[in-house]
Amino acid sequence: MIYPVNIKNYSDLLAVCNKIQTDPRAFAYLSPKFNVLHFYGEHVDYRAAAFLKQELLARGGDTVVTKHVIDGKTDFSDVLLMGTPSQLKSLIEKLKSMDCWGLKQLREEFSRAFANFFVTSWSVGEKLKLDNDTKLMAIINLTPDSFHEASRVKENDVLSTAEKFLEQGAEILDIGAESTRPGFEPVEAQEEIARLIPALKILRREFPKVVISVDTYKSETARAAVDEGADIINDISGFELDTKMLELISKIGVPYVLSHFQKEPCENILSSMLKYFDTKITTLCEVGFKRENLILDPGLGFGKTLEDNFTILKNLEALKIFGLPILVGHSRKRFTGKNLFATVALSGLLYGRANILRVHDVEENLKAIEMAKNLR
Repeated sequence: MIYPVNIKNYSDLLAVCNKIQTDPRAFAYLSPKFNVLHFYGEHVDYRAAAFLKQELLARGGDTVVTKHVIDGKTDFSDVLLMGTPSQLKSLIEKLKSMDCWGLKQLREEFSRAFANFFVTSWSVGEKLKLDNDTKLMAIINLTPDSFHEASRVKENDVLSTAEKFLEQGAEILDIGAESTRPGFEPVEAQEEIARLIPALKILRREFPKVVISVDTYKSETARAAVDEGADIINDISGFELDTKMLELISKIGVPYVLSHFQKEPCENILSSMLKYFDTKITTLCEVGFKRENLILDPGLGFGKTLEDNFTILKNLEALKIFGLPILVGHSRKRFTGKNLFATVALSGLLYGRANILRVHDVEENLKAIEMAKNLR
């Protein structure tokens, strides 16, 4: 698996060099090269690693490898490919002539990652057009126990709440009728449907052109929601909690938010998350789901440590290897201290990196991304 990483300064580059265990003396001549594209590769044959370094150096780029690649005292090395787009594209062409040492698989992975990195527009379903101009998805909680108490909406207030969010700049409404906060108590599908459908009917009638997402991991609820005009199914579990969801979404064909779902922290969050998405996307395509109707959500807070969440946010570009739009749900989560100011700060930093931000406070977050947009 090869993926882009976010290296913005010398400290970032030094951290990666230390992780790969490169020769410390190499940092002096690597440091002027940090302001280029960076792609990280795991567990590369040491001969392939040496070849990559040689070929990128010849093109004016470079490759960070472990210090024992040169003396052959290691069998494998992680690598950091550093180069301009033209240098990296030239490397891919060179790799087409080499199939030894695992270079064929590496070439295929790198070609995919490189090509998808530059995808900047998507048509998701019939209504949703996405590009690098980040859109806001407003959260409408129809639950009595959602973690952010102020976001709980009663059925009588659904219309006025939706109108307010749309006036403030939201372009997508996300309706949920079951809390999935840490330690949540599941509710039966029929109860969830009873909470959800009356509100969905109102919103669909009043806002026929607005994109409406339904936050559920239950196939029965998803079916009922789509029948009433829901445009997107937002499943926090990646069809892990209801295996019937996989069959359902492949049949109904509406866009699907595929979330990274794990119950406990893992050793390498980026590698684990990318492999998870790779497997899930393959599974979805095998049952006939249209790839272009997928949106990826890294699932911040779900089975992740504080460090995991920040690692994902800092390296969000790693998800670009799939060439699919990215949704981030960071709003008032525990790792932000459930704090509006921390949420807004992150929204500004995520502008142009995430395609959709799922938030509780539309007006404040819109101001943050507008300010970030003006500073680009």
